[in-house]
Amino acid sequence: MKLLYGTGNPAKLSSMKKKLKKIEIELIGLKDLDCEIPDVPETGRTPLENARQKALAYYHAFHIPVFSCDSGLYFEGIPDDIQPGVHVRTIAGKCLTDEEMIAYYSDLARRYGNLTARYKNAICFVLDKEHIFEAMEPSMESETFIITDQPHPVLKEGFPLDSLSIDIKSGKYFHDLSHETLDSMAVEDGFLKFFRRILSHR
Repeated sequence: MKLLYGTGNPAKLSSMKKKLKKIEIELIGLKDLDCEIPDVPETGRTPLENARQKALAYYHAFHIPVFSCDSGLYFEGIPDDIQPGVHVRTIAGKCLTDEEMIAYYSDLARRYGNLTARYKNAICFVLDKEHIFEAMEPSMESETFIITDQPHPVLKEGFPLDSLSIDIKSGKYFHDLSHETLDSMAVEDGFLKFFRRILSHR
């Protein structure tokens, strides 16, 4: 099964390709299409609302099966008005670069102490006009982890907060964990279950 993943982020495309390869789903991204890509506003209040906006917009633009995902970042013990939620990269109306994100979130960790964090994830898949599937489930949430104020020297393009993220169990930066450990922490069970449910009804 070949699907369009509605993202222009090559790091996210590569990560999802690895997840879905296990169930023989082949992915292409927006940058693989030889046509104009619509600018889709993300005005939802939740990850699911944003995922739905993007998936529907790309389906109407290209008329092929497409899914989009969105995430929200949530911290324990900080005021609601500065919770990033779905605005992880957009702060005060400005879309931050990877370097600006590291600066902003490390400063937040300095002000409030190391932050206990969790990603909540959502997905919307549009097969056709009559078949739209979506989910935002606890099985799609990440494990809790720490955002620290001391960046790791490694910066992975597209995933800047990995440079500030520390595994609670080992106390190691994500960048210092083995691939096997990272794979075991990956948020993949929920996404795999989501697509397996869809495939079982085809």
